[in-house]
Amino acid sequence: MRRYELTDPQWCRIASLLPDPTHHGKPGRPGSDPRLLLNGILWILHTGGPWRDLPERYGPWRTVFHRFNAWRADGTWVRVVTSLLDEMDDRGLIDHELWCIDGTVIRASRAAAGAKKTRIANLPGL
Repeated sequence: MRRYELTDPQWCRIASLLPDPTHHGKPGRPGSDPRLLLNGILWILHTGGPWRDLPERYGPWRTVFHRFNAWRADGTWVRVVTSLLDEMDDRGLIDHELWCIDGTVIRASRAAAGAKKTRIANLPGL
């Protein structure tokens, strides 16, 4: 097993949450191995590398890219994350009292960016 790849227990936990790769009995080209594609997606997400730099062992980068987007569009990622979070919550591993705020979404005042502060005494009419 390589870095960023799912272990057998991890794969067993989420395999049933992924779409059926056999097209549900409909005609079409056989799908690629979903575990291999998922490992390729994880490689991209962990390394931050461009899709074209995906190692060949994960398959063609376009196939992995298209599967990533298809799973986003059909709700597969939401299903996987929700299922894993529900399981963690059932096991008491989520602290509902902990709140985290990302500072990149909090708007700073103009003064924080270096603008001069206006004093109330200097305002006209006061």
